[in-house]
Amino acid sequence: MPTFKEYTDCDGVGLAALIASGEVAAIEVLEAAIEKIESSNPQLNAIVHKMYDEARSTVETGLPSGIIAGMPYALKDIGLLYTGVPTRAGCRLFNDFVPDHDSTLVERLRAAGVIVLGKTNTPEFALTVATEPRLFGATHNPWKTGYSCGGSSGGSAAAVAAGMLPAAHGGDAGGSIRVPAAHCGLVGFKPTRARNPCGPDLGEGWSGVAVDHAITRSVRDNAALLDVSHGPAPGDPYAVPPPKRSFIEEIGVDPPPLRIALTTDAANGATVDKACVDAAENAAKLCTDLGHHVEPASCKFDMGAMVFAFRVIVASNLHNLIEDQLTALGRNLREDDLEQISRLRAAEYRRFNGADYARAIQTLHTIGRQVGAFFEKYDVLLSPTAAGPPLAHGVIDMGGDDLDAFDDALFNHAPFTAHFNVSGNPAISLPLSINQKGLPIGVHFGGRYAEDDTLLQLS
Repeated sequence: MPTFKEYTDCDGVGLAALIASGEVAAIEVLEAAIEKIESSNPQLNAIVHKMYDEARSTVETGLPSGIIAGMPYALKDIGLLYTGVPTRAGCRLFNDFVPDHDSTLVERLRAAGVIVLGKTNTPEFALTVATEPRLFGATHNPWKTGYSCGGSSGGSAAAVAAGMLPAAHGGDAGGSIRVPAAHCGLVGFKPTRARNPCGPDLGEGWSGVAVDHAITRSVRDNAALLDVSHGPAPGDPYAVPPPKRSFIEEIGVDPPPLRIALTTDAANGATVDKACVDAAENAAKLCTDLGHHVEPASCKFDMGAMVFAFRVIVASNLHNLIEDQLTALGRNLREDDLEQISRLRAAEYRRFNGADYARAIQTLHTIGRQVGAFFEKYDVLLSPTAAGPPLAHGVIDMGGDDLDAFDDALFNHAPFTAHFNVSGNPAISLPLSINQKGLPIGVHFGGRYAEDDTLLQLS
């Protein structure tokens, strides 16, 4: 009979295989996950809403057969809805928001037998790379408490890194899967835009820059989750070309010799920590040893224009979200509803007009063309995931009054990820290094549009 230690040693596919073989019951795996959450979460604050009753009911009803049936999992507390369970977005204004339906992605995960045990912490409205919302408090990095686990999918990353779960959901609009994966020593994959559906409430997230997928300990869990979640849903505004075969099959295939570009220079001129530079350069050497051609090259685009476009798009979407919630509540905004940066960001929409929004979309498309042209020459772009190691708590503060300074801090820490959200190309962070303080350093690989398979093979 598998021991509790074996629970933390197995990935999700491994746990599902034990269940399928009869070596362990699904309820035993579930109870092991609950025990681990109960022992670890008080120190880390990764899980902010527990769903043990829902999880036990799912197991008692019976699981389907499948490669991830019985996998313990959690949902980030923004982006994906689960019927009857609060989705608070790290925000007091949404403290009582309880959806009456599942998101399409949740429907697919549940149908595949994934067991959702809780909701994970996120910064308010997922607006930053540090998970320290006023509503729930900071989530600590399992590698070293007092340090950030990254964001905005920080609670998910901390829960997986601590061994509470083999995998958890993340959303990524500028690096929010990949940065916390890097800071917690995990695999964080942002698939190609529209690979996973955003329905039924949205056709696309934040004008197409936001996507949902997963943070995992193993590459094969990431691939297996993508196998059950990908594909268009009725009414989707667009779809990505389907894969040639299952993603779990792809990880057993060696990629052909790839043309890999290496960059350690941030497009905005941000200083890149030596440990992050070294990690990327060591990964380049590893790729060369594996038979790939690596050479220095960078994708050129106007990062200042991209940041401004993000500001227009985020402010517009955030204002609409807040206004819709206030309408549903039948009241006006109160002083304690929002953190200061959220309040300023939502109010910034007044600076912009329809022409600004159209210009922002055109900026994204221009950058997308530039990224696309770069990948005509190269198969993969290799870089650090973040410009520095995990930050101490409080370095990036949602309580400030200066949006410009906030954005500078945000993009100076994460200058290597957002242009893949703009272009829609797939990108992944892998746990390939640790700095002298014992903190994880992630390495980032971006690929050609729709070629998620190539990145999974290489990973």
